[in-house]
Amino acid sequence: MHTPTTHNVRKRKHLLGAVAALGLGATLAIAAPMAASAHVTVDPGQVEAGGWSYVTFRVPTESDTASTTKLEVHLPKDTPFTHISYQPTPGWKTAVAQQKLPKPVKVMGNTIEEAPTEVTMTADGSGILPGQVQTFTLSIGPVPDTGRVVIPVTQTYSDGKVVEWKATPEEVAKNDTLEPAPVLWINDAPPAGDHHSGVTAKADAHHGEAAENSSNGGSDSGAVSLGLSIGAIVLAAGGALLAALAFSRSRKPQA
Repeated sequence: MHTPTTHNVRKRKHLLGAVAALGLGATLAIAAPMAASAHVTVDPGQVEAGGWSYVTFRVPTESDTASTTKLEVHLPKDTPFTHISYQPTPGWKTAVAQQKLPKPVKVMGNTIEEAPTEVTMTADGSGILPGQVQTFTLSIGPVPDTGRVVIPVTQTYSDGKVVEWKATPEEVAKNDTLEPAPVLWINDAPPAGDHHSGVTAKADAHHGEAAENSSNGGSDSGAVSLGLSIGAIVLAAGGALLAALAFSRSRKPQA
């Protein structure tokens, strides 16, 4: 009976280690971009009361087989925005619905009885395919003088599945399996760990400063995601190289 030599045992250990590194790298390469785009979010996450701001909704398609074909942004009725306009998105049709409010609301000294209550984006084509993310930019104002605004979003897929992003921060804190709604923080401080809380849009009548902050916030988030993905891919490639080298050496005939 042939007994494995110490040299062979070492080669096998090296091979197993390399394979493990390859698996870890591959897992990180997949997990990093998924973690960065797991939910429908709004950017910037914090704005100032009384002014106008550009806000961008980021919408990932989490399905492996269906595309996102419709998005409905449900605007607040108790603290309404009196004006909403949108930036055209290629491949999408956008409509802003204005309705009568449940009760009149005072906004900057004026009594408001009607306001925009919903923005609907409908794909005029394939929509957001699996593995893709799309952004939709709105101009909103005046920003209400309140603590925060929760903005539920309904996401519809090509296979008929509907995801309701509507859970408040308090609800998510109690049950993290719920789908969180995008939140605009105004006078209240965002919770610790909110990755959008560091970006603040300054009130500006012409939107220029708010648009710049929104753009910078998107670049920072994208850079972090890209860095994580590249690092994970490098790790995976290194693991693959080690595995191939160890396997090649293990097949060499011994003298």
